[in-house]
Amino acid sequence: MNIITSAYPQRRMRRMRKHEFSRRLMAENQLTVNDLIYPMFVLEGNKRTESVASMPGVERYSIDLLLKEAEELVELGIPLIALFPVTPAEKKSLMAEEAYNPDGLVQRAVRELKAEFPQLGVMTDVALDPYTTHGQDGIIDETGYIINDITTEILVKQALSHAAAGADMVAPSDMMDGRIGAIRQALEAAGHVNTQIMAYSAKYSSNYYGPFRDAVGSAGNLKGGNKHSYQMDPANSDEALHEVALDIQEGADMVMVKPGMPYLDIVRRVKTELGVPTFAYQVSGEYAMHMAAIQNGWLAEKAIVMESLLCFKRAGADGILTYFAKQAAQWLKDAK
Repeated sequence: MNIITSAYPQRRMRRMRKHEFSRRLMAENQLTVNDLIYPMFVLEGNKRTESVASMPGVERYSIDLLLKEAEELVELGIPLIALFPVTPAEKKSLMAEEAYNPDGLVQRAVRELKAEFPQLGVMTDVALDPYTTHGQDGIIDETGYIINDITTEILVKQALSHAAAGADMVAPSDMMDGRIGAIRQALEAAGHVNTQIMAYSAKYSSNYYGPFRDAVGSAGNLKGGNKHSYQMDPANSDEALHEVALDIQEGADMVMVKPGMPYLDIVRRVKTELGVPTFAYQVSGEYAMHMAAIQNGWLAEKAIVMESLLCFKRAGADGILTYFAKQAAQWLKDAK
């Protein structure tokens, strides 16, 4: 970028900052409700909610109460929700069969959501960690290593079951090689030609995911294990561009960078260098840190949340998956 400017005092940078109207006029980025994706946790039962201790303010909902929440989200104008299941221990297995059960928790939730609120976009998580007894995102061999191609076969079945239930978008978050192409081919063959794929293309093996694993009940299964052999090394940036390019080539419609704020440089590189629809996930650890500071009175809730979300837009994100989506949507509505 060529910067053409004059020297002080001909050019006073603060001149345009003095008044609110001129600050508004020259704002380079704006956050709107159209940028927000709301993650929701669904559990079995009826009239049930459970709090997530490590994520203050976040609840797990049975499907009937999930529908009530969805009604509020529609009224607020949030375009898309992301569903994550809390799988009962007795339904977990080494081969994750429950992941593609047509009458599974996610599949039933999708059907009811789309029947009640067809205008609300529904995205489903395509990954096996909520369904495996060991908490890994795939099928393991005798050494504990994730077997790529067998895992992909099951992910395809899972994605097809979600599409058949009515999911608008499937979001493979597992980081297996080649799974986007396999899922896209299967969706096409089954007639789900308009089912969108949001690929978690640059998902890092991060320490920011702990509270999420509490929320879906996989932390205990993982037992201190890690996901370094399939999720990305936080040290790498060029590798993320290779992953994104491959997923787009294989048929992804949009890509996700995860985590969010510690990886805004990746968001910027993906958007600038590849120019594809780029999303970011303000993950559970980021949410938990914000909430801890907010509840201790160290940070002002609305101001810090809205600033954090605007930073995603400045970095180039087309949208943000955030646990603050509902509050942010309400604040944006109130500001009109």
